[in-house]
Amino acid sequence: MSQVTRYRPSRGPRIAANEEPAAERARDFRPVDTGFTKEDAVAEANRCLDCKRPFCTEGCPVGIQIPRFIEAIRDQDWARGLAIIKEDSLLPSVCGRVCPQENQCEGKCILGRKGEPVAIGQLERMLGDMADEVGQEPEHQPSNGRKVAVIGSGPSGIACAGELVRAGFEVTVFEAFFTGGGVLTYGIPEFRLPKDIVKREIEGLEQLGVTFEYNSVAGRLFTAEQLFEEDGFDALYLAVGAGLPRFLHIDGENLPGVYCANEYLTRTNLMHSYQFPLYDTPIRHGRNVVVFGGGNVAMDAARTALRLGAESVTLAYRRTEAEMPARLAEVHHAKEEGVHILELVNPLEFTADEDGFVASVTLERMELGEPDASGRRRPIPVPDSSFEIPCDVAITAIGTRANPFATLLADIDTNRWGLIEADEDGRTSDPRIWAGGDIVTGAATVILAMGAGKRAARSIARELLGDSAAANPAAETEETEATDKAGE
Repeated sequence: MSQVTRYRPSRGPRIAANEEPAAERARDFRPVDTGFTKEDAVAEANRCLDCKRPFCTEGCPVGIQIPRFIEAIRDQDWARGLAIIKEDSLLPSVCGRVCPQENQCEGKCILGRKGEPVAIGQLERMLGDMADEVGQEPEHQPSNGRKVAVIGSGPSGIACAGELVRAGFEVTVFEAFFTGGGVLTYGIPEFRLPKDIVKREIEGLEQLGVTFEYNSVAGRLFTAEQLFEEDGFDALYLAVGAGLPRFLHIDGENLPGVYCANEYLTRTNLMHSYQFPLYDTPIRHGRNVVVFGGGNVAMDAARTALRLGAESVTLAYRRTEAEMPARLAEVHHAKEEGVHILELVNPLEFTADEDGFVASVTLERMELGEPDASGRRRPIPVPDSSFEIPCDVAITAIGTRANPFATLLADIDTNRWGLIEADEDGRTSDPRIWAGGDIVTGAATVILAMGAGKRAARSIARELLGDSAAANPAAETEETEATDKAGE
């Protein structure tokens, strides 16, 4: 009788990322990381312990079957690996690049308890980038005759649209900008997420049957009632994000040269200001740039300023580096490229030069007190500690608030911060309307927004079809496979 050889994982170290030299990449918009080769991917996949209980999958907000796609990589069956991912996520190239894996799938990896976790994000990204090579398309159900409108083409909106179109719905995405992707396009720089990747993912949704209507500002050009009564939609999913910037509210904040991060990054990423005058969207290129904040957006702004020619970039933060909410990789890359982190400081005022442009910022030193509602220690001003530093461009990246589009579009309940009130499935106070992503949670991650879109899609499908099955047709296949294996 033949004996089955049990898979034995490699005990080798984690395969290092293939990163461009910091001094070179910090002066242009080339991708920081060129990704795994196939040989890298197989070697890294061989580190997986193939756990009986896959904690990594439990850590994924969209429930990707991580051990299954890793097994496919070990077998060098690239098409099967990508198909497995696309059962649960249509954006592997995006998520593999920008998700905080250290707090999610990789954070749950057993190997990470005593060493380095499997590089799940790199493996997902590599399979996503092979879409053109393997040429596979996700399964989808025949048309069911029902129509759903999705407002916003950011990660939550396109995740919802993808789930619904695969379940046989007619889906139209209404986007205020002239192109799709939302924050993936206007917010995340080219060196972290190349725009051709986002474009390819949008085109993939179009091939599945999703219709995109651009330059469509919800609440201004149409209302929810018009979509229901005049256009015949059966349900709406609101994924308009929370992109209204927060401000410092200090003297001099309106001086030329002081930007909010949303404007700075949108001008650079979406409107190609770094290619002026080829693109007629100028932006001030400072010599001494100061960025305020400690999240991923602050890191993106600081690293963009370097690439726009700044001689010095200082990231000023009220707490210490240990409390920064940014991904560890982003902090590491920023410091490696030359961004200086100035801890425990708070801005007091901006000062202008003789031409009226910002020339300096006055800061005060802070110290950490007791923890606040976020669980981090509250920064407290140190008396008589103010000092001044040069600053000819300043960028504030201290968070965002809810956009008003949703409440202009429909009469639904919001909380005191203007965020839409919705349950776990995205249901709002109007039974015809669902919502998810940052407009419900406040600013969060791409993958959490996608998870909300996926849950809402399944809820919409149950409501409109009276069917308890998940919106994604692949879920039925997965369930059948699990049953078959149990029978074996």
